[in-house]
Amino acid sequence: MSAENNTLDIFILDKAYKIACPPAEQDNLQRAAQFLDRKMREIRGSGKVLGLERIAVIAALNISHELLSRQQADSEPQVSPEAMAGLLKRMEVALTES
Repeated sequence: MSAENNTLDIFILDKAYKIACPPAEQDNLQRAAQFLDRKMREIRGSGKVLGLERIAVIAALNISHELLSRQQADSEPQVSPEAMAGLLKRMEVALTES
């Protein structure tokens, strides 16, 4: 099997990325890329965050927050969801101001 068969073209904010990925994982990677693209478009559409790098950081923080919130629901929380949401909001404000 050639390396060509182990890559997948994904699109995030209309930019193409060629990602190495085993064929068995390509559907999952495609869904993850579509999810990330939606999140980044939502953030860009809000007009509060400019620049691809900042949009990507905010999207990563939001997705991380969602993941941690779900994990915390299954175990004893170390950081409250309210505290995490407050932190994310402060980071978003700081990034939009600089």
